[in-house]
Amino acid sequence: MKNLVKGAVLAVGLFAGLQIASAQQKIGHLNADEVFQATAEFKAAQEQLKTLGETKQKELDGMIAELQKKQKEADELMNNQSPANKAETETKLQALGQEFQQLQTRVQEVQKVAQDDVRKKEQELMTPIQSKLMTAINSVAKEKGYAYIFDIGSGAAVYYDGGEDVTADVKAKLGIK
Repeated sequence: MKNLVKGAVLAVGLFAGLQIASAQQKIGHLNADEVFQATAEFKAAQEQLKTLGETKQKELDGMIAELQKKQKEADELMNNQSPANKAETETKLQALGQEFQQLQTRVQEVQKVAQDDVRKKEQELMTPIQSKLMTAINSVAKEKGYAYIFDIGSGAAVYYDGGEDVTADVKAKLGIK
């Protein structure tokens, strides 16, 4: 009978201890954007994207300069039009108008392709960084025994009071000082 009572008390004690232990899960938070932007890979990716953007912009600027040249040429023809050269001027203006339209369409197409190229390159460069960040966060969470880590930078945690900020731990895991 004594053993039965001791067993029951022990079982109740273990059950209560498990309930308390499960109720005390560790919760942490970090600003993932801050960590993401602090990585060397992000900074290198930003430089690559900046260079790509500048290259695409130079190409567009050249095409826009050509458009402006055609517009100026048309303006000059209009200003120099006389009754004697009216037919010839109108023919030239029509040809310039068609060239202008074609060039304008090309500019729009090149602009769209440039935006798509930059967007694709951004995704290509940022996806591995995001993956590396998630791996570091998961590693820190497992090492430190966190049940939850909220990203306070994205607004995912509407309210938090306390918890431990693991931003520094994740940065350390990624080798960021």
